[in-house]
Amino acid sequence: MVANGMTTETSKQLRGVLKEHEVLSRHTSWRVGGAVKRFYQPADIEDLSLFLSTIPANEKLYWLGLGSNLLVRDAGFDGTVICTSGVLNSVEVLDEQRLYVEAGVACPKAAKVSARNALTGAEFLCGIPGTMGGALAMNAGAFGGETWDIVESVQTINRQGELTTRSPNEYEVGYRHVSGTFEEGEKGEEWFVSCVLKLAPGDADESQSKIKALLNKRGASQPTQQPNAGSVFRNPENDYAARLIESCGLKGTCLGGACVSDKHANFIVNTGTASAADIEDLITKVQQTVKEQMGVELQREVKIVGEQ
Repeated sequence: MVANGMTTETSKQLRGVLKEHEVLSRHTSWRVGGAVKRFYQPADIEDLSLFLSTIPANEKLYWLGLGSNLLVRDAGFDGTVICTSGVLNSVEVLDEQRLYVEAGVACPKAAKVSARNALTGAEFLCGIPGTMGGALAMNAGAFGGETWDIVESVQTINRQGELTTRSPNEYEVGYRHVSGTFEEGEKGEEWFVSCVLKLAPGDADESQSKIKALLNKRGASQPTQQPNAGSVFRNPENDYAARLIESCGLKGTCLGGACVSDKHANFIVNTGTASAADIEDLITKVQQTVKEQMGVELQREVKIVGEQ
């Protein structure tokens, strides 16, 4: 398929899958979201580089992994979405301490490959319901571990398709926050396409048992059987968003098909009929109620994109 802004010659060279007007509810963990103008799944990093070099400079661009931690509005997204999940999917053991992981690899897969190869330190990744690209972008965490605690280096790509290798000291990393300290200049924003994780030699059986225990803990405390996007709000300093929400009596509160989970108050679930508007309205209701009753302004962890 030839997309707007591409020449026929260039598009013939692309090896990925290009779709127009793809409905994003098929690609988000909340199972909601309207259509996107263009949707591209690159064949590999080289193909991604070529694709980026072809898109217009003023085209809106969004990167999508497993679609967790994301709410796409019902009117969709008037731009291009690049989906890395399942395509930038290489995991490679480099030596007894390092693991190479591409951005489209699901975090639980990275944890399991690490454990099978007797590398320890990445077990917590099994609790992150997204890809490594998303985990790098927001310093995702679970079970007391955070992504950038184990990053040795990252590979980034810019809008021109140029690749750069960077070290952690080139970023400001905080709780659910990452920003570059380098000058982006005229080249614009960079996105993560792979990383090298610095781990430690361990015992494969021990690491695999730890992952199994962590997954059981997650299943017991989170609504993993219903469509959700993970934790909706960041934990305030020295407190927990779930505690605040539950203290306000909001567990089980519904708007349309969207409900605050009875299992974990910092999760909003789609009971089967929710629209993106239902979810966004419920997020706002929770924020307003917690502010009024507890005096705390909850900050969203989930990203909201698309047209109102």
